[in-house]
Amino acid sequence: MLLLGIDVGSTTCKYVLTDKEGNILDKAYERHNTKQAEKVLEFLLRLENKHGFKAGRDRVYITGSGGGFVGDLIGARFVQEVVAVATAVEKLHPDVRFVSEIGGEDMKTIFIKEKDGRKNKQVYMQNVCAGGTGTFIEKIGRKLGIDMDALSKMGYEGYTLYRVSSKCGIFAEADVNSLIKAGVSTEEIMASLFDAVVYQNLSQLTKGNIPLPKVLLLGGPNLFYRGLQEAWRVHLQRLWKERGVGDFSKEEMEELVIVPENSLYYASLGCVFTALEENDGIYKGYEKLLWWIEEGQYEQKLKEGKRGLVASVEELESFKRNYSYVVENKIIPKRVKEVIIGCDFGSTTAKAVCITPDKEIVFSCYSLSKGNPIEDAKEIFRQIKEYLQDGKVLALGITGYGKDLLKDILGADVGIVETVAHATAGLHFFPDADCICDVGGVDVKIMILRQGSVVDFRLNSQCSSGNGAFLQGVAERFNIPLWEIADKAFSAKAMPSFTMGCGVFLQSDIVNQQRKGWKAEEILAGLCHVLPFNVWIYAGNINNLAQVGKKFILQGGTHRNLAVVKAQIDFIKARIPDAEIYVHPYSGEAGAIGAALVALEHYQKHGRSSFRGFEAIEKLSYRSITSKDTICNWCPINCQRSFIDVYIGEGEGRPWSKVPLEPGWVRIIFNNACPKGLVEDERELKVIKEKMERVKNEFPNIADFVKKEAFKRSTGQKVP
Repeated sequence: MLLLGIDVGSTTCKYVLTDKEGNILDKAYERHNTKQAEKVLEFLLRLENKHGFKAGRDRVYITGSGGGFVGDLIGARFVQEVVAVATAVEKLHPDVRFVSEIGGEDMKTIFIKEKDGRKNKQVYMQNVCAGGTGTFIEKIGRKLGIDMDALSKMGYEGYTLYRVSSKCGIFAEADVNSLIKAGVSTEEIMASLFDAVVYQNLSQLTKGNIPLPKVLLLGGPNLFYRGLQEAWRVHLQRLWKERGVGDFSKEEMEELVIVPENSLYYASLGCVFTALEENDGIYKGYEKLLWWIEEGQYEQKLKEGKRGLVASVEELESFKRNYSYVVENKIIPKRVKEVIIGCDFGSTTAKAVCITPDKEIVFSCYSLSKGNPIEDAKEIFRQIKEYLQDGKVLALGITGYGKDLLKDILGADVGIVETVAHATAGLHFFPDADCICDVGGVDVKIMILRQGSVVDFRLNSQCSSGNGAFLQGVAERFNIPLWEIADKAFSAKAMPSFTMGCGVFLQSDIVNQQRKGWKAEEILAGLCHVLPFNVWIYAGNINNLAQVGKKFILQGGTHRNLAVVKAQIDFIKARIPDAEIYVHPYSGEAGAIGAALVALEHYQKHGRSSFRGFEAIEKLSYRSITSKDTICNWCPINCQRSFIDVYIGEGEGRPWSKVPLEPGWVRIIFNNACPKGLVEDERELKVIKEKMERVKNEFPNIADFVKKEAFKRSTGQKVP
């Protein structure tokens, strides 16, 4: 008789096969890419052929987020995953008192306490928010351009740590974006992320209990990421010293906080240990599972889901004929002598365009963000220099997340707010537009226009549910390249229904749909379908779309995805049948085009430029400093600021600073919570205060005025 323990997780499937004494014969850990049932079937066929695993004789126990449904089809006995993990820990590590298991999309902590010779367990689990899980760490690693092998080797100790949200994956990603803008190194960002993950476990999943030694770290992230292991040991060493548990050395911490070799398989091992004590879970064969994969799941999908993004091949071909320019349009380089440059330093890419004084677009280039705006700028301007050769730059405008850091460093003539840049680009091609909808990598901008002027706008940069990065992140988890998302989504004949709203809950919804057998392409189609709901209703808070107008312009890099465009058109047409909907001819470069157009206006007005030149940009050197000397002391909050010092050959320096700055260097201050944090001494603070006072006088606080005047104590005078 053979015993099989299967763990069907949110991102991977694992199994452990043993003989009747519990000796391991085989094991495997593989990603299922949303095909949980198919992966389990693959496992069963492999085990039947390789080890003679037999229906009616051998037994199978199953656990994990997708285990219950699959288990019913093969006769498996289901074991709740926390119970399975706790069972394995108790058998293999009787002296362990605290367990942390971090999975692909959930986290678990187990406290094991002993009283009067009896052990009891307290279990806490987080499976709603993906913040702090393996999927989230991988996502940030991809965002920073770090391959998985390099990510696994990145450390924690010795790096400057920055504040990253530990409660929500969406806010954590927003914090990471801020660190990227500030020029913080990828090593420091990842160290800060490891710190946040451990802090989240200790603050959210311990519920006031103190983890006691020994500690066991389980799950893929705890096993694969060296920096995460280091963060655990540093945090626990500090905690145990503060709480009087013990003052342990670094060497002792290595013995007290352990990561076992079979860290990935403890849920599967727990199933096997349970099977050794019971006589249940007789394997019924794989036939019902095969039926479900080939027929049953499609019948269920017809009941629960909806038809795909297109009803027929003819509809798809007609749509592509009308909107093929979205992906086909390219800016063909044209050699000219004078250009105006517009740059958009976004969260995921840096883009630039060159236009002539006659507003002709003659060149464009882009670079995937390297996680540092200065390095991104160097790469972009190398490409522009190679194109321009001996040509002249008349003006430079920049927009995007990196504009505040880069404006003075590059000598930009104008730093343009993103909404202004995108509105300018949209109106340049469609001067009579009623609404411009820009969906970027990490934000959504909706600009409502009247007679060529913005009268209202909606901006969402906190939640990822309606942006391109969320869609791209899901596709990458399914190993689907960015350029294949649209074709994959169009290939789905049916798609699941997703709930509009928070990206965290949408992520949880994806996991639920995976359990029901929905495939990657069907999930992507469903996400494209729900994106307009998140853009217009959830993010934009526009319930009556008809009041916006009739002419809509779609732009931003996400609208280069034709599946998203189709979903947007269907959404708008369902509410405004006679609406005119256009996609910006250069949707991905719209921000850079707008920056160039505003820079051109500046040049026409002033006739000169502050652009430092290509050689000066190439020679830029910089350093990032975060220490006790950079802390802001102007108020009790004491913000931990960062100083980005850049050598540009100009400036008096700051010899009087706690962090002295030599002549020729300029300092940019980041991570400050208010304008006071931008200065270091009282002279600069005085200027800031005077400016704040002028603004206060020009724009009085009406609420404060009402509080003082409307609620004055009565003087006894009668009101006439």
